[in-house]
Amino acid sequence: MSQYYTTIDHFTIVPAVMLALFGCAILLFDFWVFPDPRQRKWLLIFVVLAELFTGFGLYRQSAYLASQGVPELAGFQGSVTVDGFGIFFNWIFVVAALIVALVSYKYLEVAGEHHGEYYSLILFAQCGMYFLASGTDLVTLFIGLELMALCFYVMVGFLRADKRSNEAAMKYLLLGAFSSGFLVYGFSLMYGMAGSTRLADVTAAIEQRQAWDPVVFLALTTTAVGLLFKISAAPFHMWAPDAYEGAPTTVTAYLSVASKAASIAFLLRIFLGPFASARVMWEPILSAVAILTLTLGNLAAINQTNIKRLLAYSSISHAGYMLLGLIAGNETGIKGIAVYVMVYTFMNLGAFLVVVAMRRAQIIGEDLDDFNGLVHRHPGYAFLMLIFLLSLAGIPPTAGFLGKYYIFLSLIQTQHYTLAVVATLYVAVAIYYYFKIVRSMFVREETETAPLSSSFGLRLALGVTGVLTLAIGIYPEPFLRLAQTSVLR
Repeated sequence: MSQYYTTIDHFTIVPAVMLALFGCAILLFDFWVFPDPRQRKWLLIFVVLAELFTGFGLYRQSAYLASQGVPELAGFQGSVTVDGFGIFFNWIFVVAALIVALVSYKYLEVAGEHHGEYYSLILFAQCGMYFLASGTDLVTLFIGLELMALCFYVMVGFLRADKRSNEAAMKYLLLGAFSSGFLVYGFSLMYGMAGSTRLADVTAAIEQRQAWDPVVFLALTTTAVGLLFKISAAPFHMWAPDAYEGAPTTVTAYLSVASKAASIAFLLRIFLGPFASARVMWEPILSAVAILTLTLGNLAAINQTNIKRLLAYSSISHAGYMLLGLIAGNETGIKGIAVYVMVYTFMNLGAFLVVVAMRRAQIIGEDLDDFNGLVHRHPGYAFLMLIFLLSLAGIPPTAGFLGKYYIFLSLIQTQHYTLAVVATLYVAVAIYYYFKIVRSMFVREETETAPLSSSFGLRLALGVTGVLTLAIGIYPEPFLRLAQTSVLR
């Protein structure tokens, strides 16, 4: 039995085990120790400890790879692989979960839905993300995906008295289950070709088949449908605006950043692994999807008056930019995706955190008019939101410019000039609808005088995201070195 379950196997899943254990501990302490809702903010300590232990586990994995001089470490007979790619994405999940948890307790208290299981769901979802970034087996990847998805189905509907939240959760659940069916069908075809669920075996089996093999094409298209849904790429984006609007804003922030990053990691594992030899098939398909995603995401955002829906369509367009890096396919493109995911984490989280601050008793604070004259009420929030919007638009010297720069550079290097031109034109469209928010904050007269929500966690999270959004753009070298470690070899 020991030959199948070793110390190395333990080592490859230590961070995920920490997340699962602390998630269970939160449920137990919430039931036995903190039955009073006013005491539940102390459960935040468990989340902080969970992320510290998880981060230490990731550090140990990274140090082990460096000390041994090996690029990766496989566990459970190749089902889980520790490498620079997985470690990079898991650090993003740690940061995103910690920031969201810090701002959640105040938001949930204001919303009247402060329950301990919320923090457990954050950790359980992150546990699923761990296996999406580190899994190298079809079964492992699917289990990780469904664990993450089930947690988000519940979290989107967490405002149980809010009909919007209930409706959003139901739509997300039904469409998510439908997309998972396509994904499982594609996985079954890959298993049928290889006789194995390990990605290495599937890759070898597909490489032996001729170009435009019908079975490979069917497996590719059905798998792509499932994966493109998860990153909210058009035309499989229809769930995102409703889910983002109806969910608690803290959940929307977590969903828009961590879930998208995990799904991008999953997408890269599949398309740069099993389907790498089928590039002639998927490159034109993904090119069309990327253009459609940029078009629908940017044009639909123009007329939005709800900030969360506007940022939802913005998130869709950013998925299109990330796909462009995969289409380029060179090292610059893959590094560009890593950089883009990293900067997107901070700038998009920051934008949603400002929306979190707008939530007060009896005031949802999500409409464009709610931001009128924000610079007069709270200039700090207004200038932070300006930084995040400039970064989302890709204006230097913010971090967003760096992400777009590497994506465009990779397209030019690989002679995808048409895609580069189209992507550049949509930057101008994005500037227009982002500056609708800027206009409301700095030009329009103040229409709401109620004080904004604030807490130590919210101020700390906004400070961290704001500083990093600027720091990555002004002094990018250490962050670029970090992104370089994520390039799949």
